[in-house]
Amino acid sequence: MSLLLPRPDGTTRAYEPRATPLGLPPGPPPASRTVFSAAHVVADPYADTSPDSPAAIDWDATLAFRRHLWSHGLGVAEAMDTAQRGMGLDWPTAAELIGRSAAEARAVGGRIACGIGTDQIGSGNLNEVKAAYEEQLGVVEGAGAQPVLMASRALAATARGPEDYLSLYTDLLRQASGPVILHWLGPMFDPALDGYWGSADLDAATETFLEVVAAHPDKVDGIKVSLLDARREVELRRRLPDGVRCYTGDDFNYPELIAGDRLGFSHALLGIFDPLGPLAAEAVRVLDKGDTDAFRALLDPTVDLSRHLFETPTRFYKTGVVFLAWLAGHQAHFTMVGGLQSARSLPHLARAYELADGIGLFPDPGLAEARMKSLLNVYGVPQ
Repeated sequence: MSLLLPRPDGTTRAYEPRATPLGLPPGPPPASRTVFSAAHVVADPYADTSPDSPAAIDWDATLAFRRHLWSHGLGVAEAMDTAQRGMGLDWPTAAELIGRSAAEARAVGGRIACGIGTDQIGSGNLNEVKAAYEEQLGVVEGAGAQPVLMASRALAATARGPEDYLSLYTDLLRQASGPVILHWLGPMFDPALDGYWGSADLDAATETFLEVVAAHPDKVDGIKVSLLDARREVELRRRLPDGVRCYTGDDFNYPELIAGDRLGFSHALLGIFDPLGPLAAEAVRVLDKGDTDAFRALLDPTVDLSRHLFETPTRFYKTGVVFLAWLAGHQAHFTMVGGLQSARSLPHLARAYELADGIGLFPDPGLAEARMKSLLNVYGVPQ
């Protein structure tokens, strides 16, 4: 039986849901690439909250989703942009999330890296920004997780030029007890980060970024680049010191960047690997065997879905990620912290369902169809 899915022009189209899933089993971590999924959080739908309230989290469902990712061999990138840092997830709740997830990782033997930033302050001078970073670094290292040094809105608003970034990052890297991942999140993901590294000119910003890495290669496990520019990422990774990884954060071009070329490849730390977890892990395990064509055959068909979820305004991609988690049965509801479930239109969500179903992403296509139908009914789309 077909579903009637809404089009942006107000008409509907018939869609025949897929009958069988891909059915990918759990497996070991890939060997040839280090692969992290940036994981979403599951809101507590019974909490009496408003968009301005502290986040209310369903901890059981949130941690269960992380166990799902670990069971397929993926690392978990915790308390990152995908978890709605700065878009509903406040710092006290993020700190609790880091502690809970790190403990769960130890219990199941999963790999975890956690984001540190300055979101406990709205703004501040350079000393206050540094202190905020140091507080969060202490929380992550105290939990036994690897830090991901995220871009700071407060630093972007306060820094006078590249020298302020060089000074602050140098201090933080010297304090870190082990290698960290440096994260460059572009303004398409967060407009408040425009001009990061001291310049709106990406070539100039790249030089400052690479200067930080080159000065402290022993303290940088890798860089995570989220600029949605494959050419720039390839140029960046070719200039990294030996032993420093490039983790792609390019949700538009990840298959080609992970596959690489004769001069190198990217590892991965991606928000799209939240809904694609099992498929992505299987694809990279195929790549472990040297079969690039089979890797691309698995992963290339997912790009249309990813580009749809991350379409402008890109920062609202989290809505599609959580929507797909609900359809896939990883949570019992489509509710998000900060009320962000309203950030994408019904036609956008309908297209996300169609693309995900078409590649066999849902473990139970019948459940996904029933939940999609219930959403359509709520919106008044006759079936």
